[in-house]
Amino acid sequence: MKHLFSFLTFIGMAALAGRAQEVIPLYAGEIPNARPSEIQEPEGDAPAPFIRVSVVPTLQAFLPEPEKATGQAVVIIPGGGYSVIVYGGEGVSTAQKLAANGIAAFVLKYRLPRDETMVDKTIGPLQDAQQAIKLVRENAEAWGVDPGKVGIMGFSAGGHLASTEATHYETPLIENAAGTSLRPDFQILVYPVISMQDELTHADSRRQLLGENPSAADIELYSNELQITADSPPAYIIHAGDDTTVDVDNSIAYFQQLRKRGIPTELHIYPKGGHGFVFRQEGWVEALLSWMKTLN
Repeated sequence: MKHLFSFLTFIGMAALAGRAQEVIPLYAGEIPNARPSEIQEPEGDAPAPFIRVSVVPTLQAFLPEPEKATGQAVVIIPGGGYSVIVYGGEGVSTAQKLAANGIAAFVLKYRLPRDETMVDKTIGPLQDAQQAIKLVRENAEAWGVDPGKVGIMGFSAGGHLASTEATHYETPLIENAAGTSLRPDFQILVYPVISMQDELTHADSRRQLLGENPSAADIELYSNELQITADSPPAYIIHAGDDTTVDVDNSIAYFQQLRKRGIPTELHIYPKGGHGFVFRQEGWVEALLSWMKTLN
């Protein structure tokens, strides 16, 4: 652990130019819940723009110039229906925008849920999201981050994972002997899958995460609009009304439940844009940056 901290301190100090640093293993030791498998990731120095195989989770840091740093940090979870990871377009591109505006960003390459590589695939991605929050918070000083300003951001199925972490943080699924808080300080959800219920869910995401015939208990547990408490973190949600891939009612249902419990929440719904509008509407991040300033 001492060696890992020294390594993280080094890359944190080296990131003064706001550039991406080496990809960091998410776990210092064994990966929890992993099953021995012949499935291997392609060799390479860094994650590809579009990842189809992910069995070794990592975190990639994009740090702002010190004079611009706000102290805020965001763990970014790209989407892809729990079957691929849109690492470049939703992850790296967003991280670069945030870092340019003083926000430390960390792109998570989480494990894609597969029975071949996991003992229990339903919890594997959530373990990685919890570990990412823990890792950033425990190394906040090295990265110039305020440990009380660490949030999570997810796109599409990555939005489901982000909202799962934001509603399931009280049950640690990873080693956490120090008792580090796994609660994100805020959540940012972009055209997110929220629910696993028949009338709302994105069917492919549910199938990948929960299997062909999920139990009623699992459907309820991972329908995150049903898991909100009075301690859920503040939220920023953005969606397009004409999204035919992930129904905008996912975001509306989540917003309504957050509002009923008094959680500060900002919801933006574009009338048009479809799914994945961040690739076509460059200005979407400006309203987000304005909202983030209200958190300081």
